[in-house]
Amino acid sequence: MTTTTTVGSGKYTYEMHTDWAKPPAGQAMPAAAVYGDSQDHVYCFNRNLDHPVQIFDREGNYLNSWGAGIFAFPHAIIVDKNDDVWVVERNHGQIMKFTKEGKLLQTIGEKGFRSDTGADNTDFGSNGWSLVTHGGDPFNMPAGIAVNDAGEIFIADGYANARVHKFAPDGTLIKSWGGPGSGPGQFNLPHGCWIDRKGRLFIADRENDRVQVFDQEGAHLATWPSKLIGPAVIYVDDDDIVYVAEHNGGLVSILTLEGEMLTQWGSLTHRSCHGIWVDSHKDIYVVEPYEGSTGRTVVKFAHKG
Repeated sequence: MTTTTTVGSGKYTYEMHTDWAKPPAGQAMPAAAVYGDSQDHVYCFNRNLDHPVQIFDREGNYLNSWGAGIFAFPHAIIVDKNDDVWVVERNHGQIMKFTKEGKLLQTIGEKGFRSDTGADNTDFGSNGWSLVTHGGDPFNMPAGIAVNDAGEIFIADGYANARVHKFAPDGTLIKSWGGPGSGPGQFNLPHGCWIDRKGRLFIADRENDRVQVFDQEGAHLATWPSKLIGPAVIYVDDDDIVYVAEHNGGLVSILTLEGEMLTQWGSLTHRSCHGIWVDSHKDIYVVEPYEGSTGRTVVKFAHKG
């Protein structure tokens, strides 16, 4: 059944479409992450391991899928300026780069390796960050990814670590920074990454309820003043408008580049917003459960403002 609700305010008003995606009958879509390419094709990275990367047009029509047999726990996805697809495989501890057709181009990280951070490395529970006593090498259940214009790769290594890692385009580790805590440059589940047009690196510091801003060498520049509730993923559009999926709040927030709140919607009782992307028409795609759903999917918010 179609559910249509108006959310947001002013120029940031949207119509919610819970039945946007139309996967084939019997092909489940338990979504973990969402992103799009230069043609506004929408890539859903999900935990249906037979069809983990499902691709739709912006109207929700199914195009194809790929990735069967590769992943254990899909977590994050982005598409770079060349339309190559990067994914974070959390439980294997690997970062993978594919063509948009699904051909594997690059892998960073040793499958199954988990670094020493004080966490219980026999457990894949989602609260490992609470046991981290010190930052560790790449990786221990990584969470998020960003790629700069030079092809350097930044990883938020968060579920059982508390660090950000910077890699050269060939996958060589350049540097790491961070450790457990709530001070500037410390993390409590660094989850999502974004690089803005000024070259600043934004990290969604999820369990500290904040976004931290760094230069690309790891120097702390700012912490957003806006009160966020478990920010998970950040997206910034071509107009420098920031969209944040708040996992622990079940919220979507739209902000300025300095963290000033423009509008917000969602429910504090319905958690688990876990991904966000905005197409060229300013329509928003959010990984979330919605009222009456049985789990996460990709919900479309069509721009009306």
